[in-house]
Amino acid sequence: MEVTIEKQYPVAAAMPAAWAVLSDMHALATCMPGAQITEDVDATHFMGSVRVKVGPAVAAFAGTIEILALDAASHTLKMLGKGADKGGSSASMELTAQLLPGEGGHCVLAGHAAVIVNGKFAQFGGRMMNSVSDMILAQFAEVFSQKAQALQASQAAPVDHSAAPHVAADGATAAPATAPAVSAPVVATEFNALGLVWALIKNFFAGLFGKKSGT
Repeated sequence: MEVTIEKQYPVAAAMPAAWAVLSDMHALATCMPGAQITEDVDATHFMGSVRVKVGPAVAAFAGTIEILALDAASHTLKMLGKGADKGGSSASMELTAQLLPGEGGHCVLAGHAAVIVNGKFAQFGGRMMNSVSDMILAQFAEVFSQKAQALQASQAAPVDHSAAPHVAADGATAAPATAPAVSAPVVATEFNALGLVWALIKNFFAGLFGKKSGT
């Protein structure tokens, strides 16, 4: 089964900071719920994994990522990801992501993805897969925006020269009295499919009763 997704999300940062995240595969992977890069094969090929939690059980998908194009002039990334689990399900996604000018000095993340799913996950149907994809991508975009915003803030932060090491007359270097605070990295939380299914059920009934009340 194939699903095509085309979305745009606002990014609370300027183009340079957002591009720094988009062009860094390790930083980009931490925006995807449960995803991580496990090995750098070369500059454009990576091994990775995605963990999906369903109640107390955890399913793991292992796969590959290939960067097909990375254009700094147009701020565009094109990549292909493939993966499979031990149960025989597999999925592939060809993604084109581009940063576009936004309002207030910020930018917009525009994405076009073609997702092909085989195995038990294909049984959910196109409507369910679109809903799942929308929720996953919304979380991805939110973390991407937070990460770009944090990077921009760190680049713009003034340097505290008062915290520089003090060199004594004998040449010894003393540590600064206070070290600058380092914020925790922004990382997407592990994807919980049980929570997603419950959200889909609530949305289904909300739409059902909404239709009945409007008739």
